[in-house]
Amino acid sequence: MEDTIHIFDTTLRDGEQSPGCSMNLEEKLKLAHQLESLRVDVMEAGFPIASDGDFESVRQVAREIRSVTVAGLARAMEKDIRRCWEALDIAAKPRIHTFIATSDIHLKFKLKRSRDQVLEDTVKAVRLARSLCDEVEFSAEDAGRSDLDYLCQVVEAAIAEGAAIINIPDTVGYCVPEEFGRIFTVLRERVPNIGRARLSCHCHNDLGLAVANSLAAIRAGARQVECTINGIGERAGNASLEEIVMALRVRREHLGFSTVIQAEEIYKTSHLLSNLTGMMVQANKAVVGKNAFAHEAGIHQDGVLKQALTYEIMTPQSVGVPTSNLVLGKHSGRHALSKRYMDLGYTLDKKELDRAYMLFTKLADKKKNIYDEDLLAIIHDGIRMIPERYALKYVHATGGNQVLASATVKLSKDNEFFVDTALGCGPVEATYRAIDRITGVPGRLLDYSVRSVSSGKDAVGEVFVHVHFEGSHFTGKAASSDLVDASARAYLNAVNKTIHARESAAARREAKGKHPVPQA
Repeated sequence: MEDTIHIFDTTLRDGEQSPGCSMNLEEKLKLAHQLESLRVDVMEAGFPIASDGDFESVRQVAREIRSVTVAGLARAMEKDIRRCWEALDIAAKPRIHTFIATSDIHLKFKLKRSRDQVLEDTVKAVRLARSLCDEVEFSAEDAGRSDLDYLCQVVEAAIAEGAAIINIPDTVGYCVPEEFGRIFTVLRERVPNIGRARLSCHCHNDLGLAVANSLAAIRAGARQVECTINGIGERAGNASLEEIVMALRVRREHLGFSTVIQAEEIYKTSHLLSNLTGMMVQANKAVVGKNAFAHEAGIHQDGVLKQALTYEIMTPQSVGVPTSNLVLGKHSGRHALSKRYMDLGYTLDKKELDRAYMLFTKLADKKKNIYDEDLLAIIHDGIRMIPERYALKYVHATGGNQVLASATVKLSKDNEFFVDTALGCGPVEATYRAIDRITGVPGRLLDYSVRSVSSGKDAVGEVFVHVHFEGSHFTGKAASSDLVDASARAYLNAVNKTIHARESAAARREAKGKHPVPQA
C-alpha cells in the first residue's frame, strides 16, 4: 500500500461556506494559484449548481490551474452532475465529486428516502459521472453515523460503477479517533472491490477532533485527506491542512506517511487566506498562529537560545515563517524592501514594488520600527486585485464624547475629484456616510473588526469590514497606522468590489446576449 497521502484541499468550496468567508472570482483565483504553489494534489473549486457565480468560479479555476486536479461538487442528481461537468470539461485534470447521505438520520429527516432508493441513486449518479469524466469521487455524507453494513453496500456499488475515490466524511464532527478509524478497517475487510478505489476522509471539527480523526483514518487505510487552510469551514471548521501535513512530516518515523506539499508555502498561503476573507488565525493556532514560534517564558527562551530543538519540534522556516532580523526604516531603499519581500516569499514587479514602496515610506514616516507583519499588510492592502473605481485622496474626521462626529472625504474617479461631508455617531460612521453620498452605492455595515498587525503604540491597524449592498455581501480590507484612514479605505475597497461585480455581471449578460447558448 502506498505511503504518500494525497491532500485534497476544499478551502474554495467547504472553507468558503464559513460565515463571512465568501470570496469574489479574482480572490478565488489568487488563492487557487497559491494552492497550486503549495502543491496540493486536488483542489475542490466549488459547487457549480449552487449559483452562476459558483459555476463561473469553478470554470475559471479549471481553465487556469493545469498542474493540480480540479474537482467540482455535485449532489447525486443528474442536473448537478451535468452542471458540474459543464464547469470542469476544460480542466487539465478534472474530477467530479458526487455525494449522497447514507445515515438513517439523514435518510429519514432530510432525504425522506429509503436505503434501497439511496443505493439506486448512488449507482445512477456514479454511472453518469463516470460516463462524463475519467475520475469520479463518491462521498457517503454522514458516514460517521451510518450503519456499517449499509455503508459497505453503498461503497461497493459506487466502486462497481467506476468511483476511483471513496470519501468517508465525519460530516458533523461526531466521531472519536478509534471509532472513525474502525470504519476504514471494516470497509477494507468487508468490501470485496475496495482495492479498486482510494479511500479518503473528510473530518469536521465540532469536537476539536478533526485532525486526530484524519490521522486515525490514515493509519486505518485512508490515502487521501480532505482539509482546508487554517481549518476554515462549516460550523467549527474542517481538518486543518497545515496541521495534518506537519504532523505527517514531523512524526514521519512514527506515522510512516508523507505528502508532496511544499511546506515552505504554508505560512504564505495561510496569511493570504486571512487577508482575503478577514478571518484571522487565532494567536495560538498550531503551525501558523502568531505565537506558534514565539517564546516568552525565561526558561523557554534560555533553552531555545542554546538549542532550538529544546522547545521547537519544527523550524519556523520549514513552514515559511520569516525570522529575519533585517531592520527596515524610512532611510531604506527599494532594493532593501524588494529583498525583504523576496525573503517573505513575494517577488514584486516594478509597478507592485513602486506601490508597496510608496505605502512603506508613508508608514516609515509615522513609526519607528517596521515589522514583517507591517510589510505583509502593506502588500495585501497595496496591490489591488480589482479595478479601483474610487480612490481615497483625503479624509478628515473629528469626534469626541461631547460632540457629533463629522468627516470630510475626497475621492477620485477617472481623473475627477469629489468632496463631501457627513455627520455620524462616530468618525467612522461619518466617514462611511460621506463615501455613500459620493459614490451613490450605499452599504449597510454587517461587521467591523480591527486588529494590530505589529506591536507598539504606533502599530499598524488592519481593518476588515463586511458590507451588505442590495442583496450581496462584500468584504473590504485596509491597513494604516491611522484607523480612520484604514476604515475609510477598507469600506471603499468593499464599494469597489460591488461596483466591479455589477460591471462584470453586466458584461457577462451582454456577452451572453451576443452569443446565445445553443439549445439542445
